[in-house]
Order: sequence, then C-alpha cells, then structure tokens
Amino acid sequence: MNIAIGILIFLLVFCFMEFMAWFTHKYIMHGFLWSLHRDHHKKDHDSWFERNDTFFIFYAIVSISFFYAGANTDFWYGWPIGFGIMAYGAAYFIVHDIFIHQRFKMFRNANNWYSKGVRRAHKMHHKHLGKDKGECFGMLFVPFKYFKKN
Repeated sequence: MNIAIGILIFLLVFCFMEFMAWFTHKYIMHGFLWSLHRDHHKKDHDSWFERNDTFFIFYAIVSISFFYAGANTDFWYGWPIGFGIMAYGAAYFIVHDIFIHQRFKMFRNANNWYSKGVRRAHKMHHKHLGKDKGECFGMLFVPFKYFKKN
C-alpha cells in the first residue's frame, strides 16, 4: 500500500462525494425518492428524526462496504475510499445538520465569509417547499454568487 496514493484517493473521493451529494439531492431526493426527502423541506411530524435521514444510512452502508472490502480482500483501496465517503458524511453532517439546521445547538455564531455563503445558498434551496424548481443542490461547494455581499 502506498500512503501517498491512499491520501490522493481519499481526497479525490471526498471531493467526488460533493458531486454525488449534488446529483443524489437533485435527481433522487427531488425526484423519485421525494417521499423520503419531503419532510426535510416541510416538517410534518414531531420527531427529531426525519425520513430524509435514510440517505445518510445509505451512504454509511456504502462506506462500511468499502471498509469491509479493504479488510477482507486484496482491494486495499477500499480503506481510503471508505474513509473519503465517511469524512464527507461527517463534514456534511456538521455543515448541514449542525451548522445550518441547528439539530444540535452549536456553531450559531459562525459569521465568516464561507459560513454566510453556505447559509445563503441553503436558504435559497429551502425557499422551495416542493420538489420542483429547486436551486443550489450542493452542500460544501456552492456557487460563488452566494458568497458575494448583497
């Protein structure tokens, strides 16, 4: 196993997961699995958990599958791939669920250039309560226009 190649794979997978999050959000969550994502846009229950959280479980299973392959086969690339997916999931959880939606009351006072842009982009996404006419489906890398001052 080459450490430099493993680190490169990890970083590439982490960045690729932003595309996967965008693609999944736009075409699957706002598409044929809207029934699972709808409660994230319009809360219709009293539970802390949302049906939308099942997407997190899906990516956790994918990550664990790569760990399993790395541990039980000659496919050592499974380790950096699994860690790249897991790290992106952790970053997504921190930014989306904790920072933006305040599921845990942390990072409320973050007021820097990046945090303002990400919040603004997500607010524009959530102004649409239905599955159609959405915008800004990414999470960590959002269009530059959201970072510009009004």
